[in-house]
Amino acid sequence: MPSPQKYIAHLDLDCFFVSVERIKNPDLIGKPVVVGGSATGRGVVASASYEARKFGIHSAMPTARAQKLYPNLIVVRGSHGEYSRVSQKLYERMCEVAPIVERASIDEMNMDFTGCENLYKNDLPGFMKTIQKLVLDEFELPCTIGLASNTTIAKIAANRVKPAGVIFVPHGKEAEYLAPFDISVIPGIGKKTEEYLRGKGFQKVSDIQFKSEDELLSLLGKHGSWIFHAANGHGSDVIGEEWNAKSISREETFAKDITDRRALEKVIFELTEDVCRQLRAHGWKTHTVTLKLRSSDFKTISRAKSIDPTNDDTVVSRVARELFQSSYTGKLPVRLIGVRLSNFDEEEQLKLSLFPSDQKKQNILRAVDTLRKKFGDNVIHVGGE
Repeated sequence: MPSPQKYIAHLDLDCFFVSVERIKNPDLIGKPVVVGGSATGRGVVASASYEARKFGIHSAMPTARAQKLYPNLIVVRGSHGEYSRVSQKLYERMCEVAPIVERASIDEMNMDFTGCENLYKNDLPGFMKTIQKLVLDEFELPCTIGLASNTTIAKIAANRVKPAGVIFVPHGKEAEYLAPFDISVIPGIGKKTEEYLRGKGFQKVSDIQFKSEDELLSLLGKHGSWIFHAANGHGSDVIGEEWNAKSISREETFAKDITDRRALEKVIFELTEDVCRQLRAHGWKTHTVTLKLRSSDFKTISRAKSIDPTNDDTVVSRVARELFQSSYTGKLPVRLIGVRLSNFDEEEQLKLSLFPSDQKKQNILRAVDTLRKKFGDNVIHVGGE
């Protein structure tokens, strides 16, 4: 029997961080808002509302520059722990409507609806609008959804109709759909590759389609093969059931360089609380703690230590402080500090090895997370010195 047609949906939450902040503070709705670091220091924009984007403001831009572009810009510091929690809840909800769901990032997910046509009245494109409404009604989050035969086309299509769009690219029409677009829409064409291709006369995706795979290989090496297939509408139609982050990290760039060790250790503790909360939200434990330091002369060092699997603030904080004490000479002020956790185990896999006291500590940490969600991050701390 022939294989069934693949139906892959790409769901992208529109300016996700800003959208979550607007749920908490409706006064932000309709206004130019960014989530990011301080404009008086070296902070950067993590997420920009579409109202802010009209002024040329975008993510990864220094917050100070963003405020120069629009002086009345509203800057919100944000809460990465809250964003992870909301993302997890949405993922769990989407698992109820799609057979296979894969998180591509904190604000994107792919869903495989292959074989579900009859279940959804043979109108999967129409059902995408139902999902969009569900996300808005239940989570108050605007989103865009692209439906296609593979993940590459679904993502490109979603990007073309943001914000709050829904689009279906029919099977067999992928190359035709892509042909008139600028070459920059193809994933994998970065800035340097784009400049190189333009220098060779490539402007539209159709220019790539007119070339053979061998010609692209001769121009770009193995990377040319990927670009050739993507430009012709091909892509992966197999998705995994869950996205596993390779690491969880938090960094703080200071408005003024800091030399005070106690002040720096306090920041390390706060960053540790955040990453450990995210770790527990995913049901993970870490084997590796990494500390990152950037001094006033822009030199950056990273120090890592392997430990027994844990998601305990106290343990991770102690290891991070040890790394700091062995790394920081005090000769130069610090402009950035970060804590990263990696090399994860699933908490469920470790339960059989827990001693009663370990299980008691896990219950305490979960209770702490619950209190923080309800009353704010500063309501309670664990293991601070």
